[in-house]
Formats: sequence, C-alpha cells, structure tokens
Amino acid sequence: MSEKPDMESSADRAVAALHAVDEKVNALRDQRLNDPDSFGDKIFKTATPALAGLVFGKAFEMLWKRSVGRKSVRADGTTNEAAEVALSIAFAVASAAFGTLVSQLSDRGSKAIVNKRHARQAHRK
Repeated sequence: MSEKPDMESSADRAVAALHAVDEKVNALRDQRLNDPDSFGDKIFKTATPALAGLVFGKAFEMLWKRSVGRKSVRADGTTNEAAEVALSIAFAVASAAFGTLVSQLSDRGSKAIVNKRHARQAHRK
C-alpha cells in the first residue's frame, strides 16, 4: 500500500516559499532604491581607506628601514640573522597596528564627508 503524497499541502508550501523569496527580493530592491549613497559615494568610502593605508604604509616602511631596519646590519656589512628575524617580526606587528589605525581613521573620515554631503543635500530640499 503506497500512500499518495498530499499534493495540496506540497503545492501550498512551494507557493508560500516562493512568496517568501519574492518578499525578500522586493525588500532588497526597496533598500537599494532608497539608499542615499550614490555609486560615487560608495567608491569614495571604499577607496579612501585603501589609498590612505597604501600611502601611510609605504611611508611607515620607509621610516622603519631608515631607522630601525638598519640595526640588523653589522659594521662589516653582514647581517645579524637573529636581529633581522626579531626586527622583521616587530615590523610586522607595528605595521599591522599602524595600518589598522590608519584604515579606521580614514574610514571614519570618508563616511563623515559623505554624511555631511547628504546633510547639505537634504537641507537644500
């Protein structure tokens, strides 16, 4: 004896699942259309922290090599490998901390600039 599957409840569940997907798509569309940030705003908020991190990271690397990075080189021109490893680890830690700080600050700054622009536009309307 094989039981027939209840087609009505399966169909109802499938229709309900499709309605749920449709509602989610509509909500995402409304969110996208009502987003106050333009494409340029989004690019600016993404590119500013990346460029600031690149510029300040290279500046930090140059300063490190000119000051601390030379400490692993002996007077005869050879390198102290133990000191070089320790300084490489210290550079990695300091660079990551500095990069995080620069990225967070530039991210806040770029968002503040875009928010001020939105406030000025809303005030004009």
